[in-house]
Amino acid sequence: MTAFRISPAVADAFPDTLIALVIATGLRGHEAWPGTTAALEDLERQLADGTWQPADESDPRIEAWHTAYRSFGTNPRRIRPSVDALGRRLTKKGSLPRINPAVDSYNSVSVRHGLPAGAFDLGHVAGDVDIRYADGGEEFTPLGEPDTVENPKPGEIVYADTDGVLTRHWNHRDAHRTRVTEDSTHVAFVLETLDGTRDGEFLKAAAEELRGLLAPHAEQTAVHSLSPAHPRAGA
Repeated sequence: MTAFRISPAVADAFPDTLIALVIATGLRGHEAWPGTTAALEDLERQLADGTWQPADESDPRIEAWHTAYRSFGTNPRRIRPSVDALGRRLTKKGSLPRINPAVDSYNSVSVRHGLPAGAFDLGHVAGDVDIRYADGGEEFTPLGEPDTVENPKPGEIVYADTDGVLTRHWNHRDAHRTRVTEDSTHVAFVLETLDGTRDGEFLKAAAEELRGLLAPHAEQTAVHSLSPAHPRAGA
């Protein structure tokens, strides 16, 4: 069983962090997911008719991530938190990308609720996963660039397993090794906020919405929480 952990240093620096961990086993990524298709189309329709807009950097949920990024030396207007980048793309293009059903599901939930989201194929995770400060010696291969190797900056917050870094800049970009594809059957999805007191209900609703999109296409789903008070959860 893979454990996800928040390191003590990250917990001390961001004491109101709250992360929902949605675990799906027995995923069937090659079948049609009509619920996810409808969710994407609904968001795009609301944007087109002006009844809804994605959260932008003036929103407290996004602003908090910009402040966090600056705290570990990342310029959030050049290297944006995932939900910020996704919302900007939706606003500009009028549509969300279609990658595969599992990825499309968390993208829809992320932008609807203004919360960063990501996912890891647990079949390619080595050991446990820690949310921690990088020491600068780790290696990271960006999603879609299997021949590229980067070294996160010392002090940058990353998700990392025993073989390397799984996300850079906390939630800016995922690694190629643990990317979720149609063939992924055991996946950990994460949804994050830096202000659990303010956003706890947003996060709970988002996690249940994501679980609802996954459940018809999985043998089993479960939701766990990570916080400084409960810094470890199993997948």
